[in-house]
Amino acid sequence: MTLLNHKILGEGEPLVILHGLFGSLDNWMTLGKKWAEDRQVILVDQRNHGNSFHADEFNYQLMAQDLQKLLSHLKITKATILGHSMGGKTAMQFAIQYPEKVEKLIIADIGPKFYPVHHQTILKGFYSVPVNEIKSRNEADDILSKQITEFGIRQFLLKNLARDKNGFSWKMNLDVIAKNIEEVGKALNQNATFDKPTLFVRGGNSDYITNDDANMIHSIFTDSKLETIDGAGHWLHAEKPDEFFELINSFLN
Repeated sequence: MTLLNHKILGEGEPLVILHGLFGSLDNWMTLGKKWAEDRQVILVDQRNHGNSFHADEFNYQLMAQDLQKLLSHLKITKATILGHSMGGKTAMQFAIQYPEKVEKLIIADIGPKFYPVHHQTILKGFYSVPVNEIKSRNEADDILSKQITEFGIRQFLLKNLARDKNGFSWKMNLDVIAKNIEEVGKALNQNATFDKPTLFVRGGNSDYITNDDANMIHSIFTDSKLETIDGAGHWLHAEKPDEFFELINSFLN
């Protein structure tokens, strides 16, 4: 059985954290360490991301199964699941497939609805970098900057660049992600329901969860509330980490 790459911090009630598209567990290390002061935190690389296994199939049912296998292996019968963006969709799918394994659910800046593909620029940027030929990270950054002007987003994306004795390569499974990019935006089953405490957190400057989405969210997640972090965009946990931490903490406790 192939297990997801993961890191465990602290001990106590388990909190599982799932990163977004093109991310990895490293993105959550700083916040994870803070939560680990009074609980067990399991940071996870999802399939085709970070140091987890590469697979040709890539969809939310399988990613929920991957998590279920990991929790079984770790002998965790019930956990709170926190997911951002794509990780939030995996978390929602997991809660619907395995409700008995979820204590509470926390979804960061993503709804259960359909999202059209909007990562073309990022994919184009990745493919513009000749990873087999570059000699340094700076060179990769220069090339990427022609497609992606925001420095912070490039830094985030370049965390996927791995270096070994032969040079550079991408950690994530770029071809499979690109081929299945439509899976990332797929809607959840609109007839599903989940009745345990659920917190949706959105960035005030992000358009991923609109006011119009609230009804759909509540119809599926019947015990849910929606909070907004003002001044934050889609990467709300990176842009406003203190506010994000406090909001999640009060929900956890």
